[in-house]
Amino acid sequence: MNLEMQKFKADFFKALAHPLRIRILELLAEGDKNVNEIQTLIGSEGSAVSQQLTVLRAKNIVYGTKDGNRVIYSLRDPMIVELLSVAKQIFNNHLVDTISLLDKFGEEEKDSSH
Repeated sequence: MNLEMQKFKADFFKALAHPLRIRILELLAEGDKNVNEIQTLIGSEGSAVSQQLTVLRAKNIVYGTKDGNRVIYSLRDPMIVELLSVAKQIFNNHLVDTISLLDKFGEEEKDSSH
């Protein structure tokens, strides 16, 4: 069972491992959208967006609902919003660490130049 969980996590994170897919998920975290809305907000061509939506659908991260001739995309699990938020916090923590490290180097360089 543990191995299955680890495989699921690895596959899940692999599916997220693309900047355009992350951007699509961030947009869907704000609410359901059709392909045209996603394309417009991202400013990317349709084929690229559709290709990434296909990957996200295949991994059951998003799903599409037919609305006439359009497909409205939604997050399959609202916990993805939290996951993206946690990833942003981790990024910010790394950024803070990097900035304080750079500040420290800057001070050491200033001290050694006197």
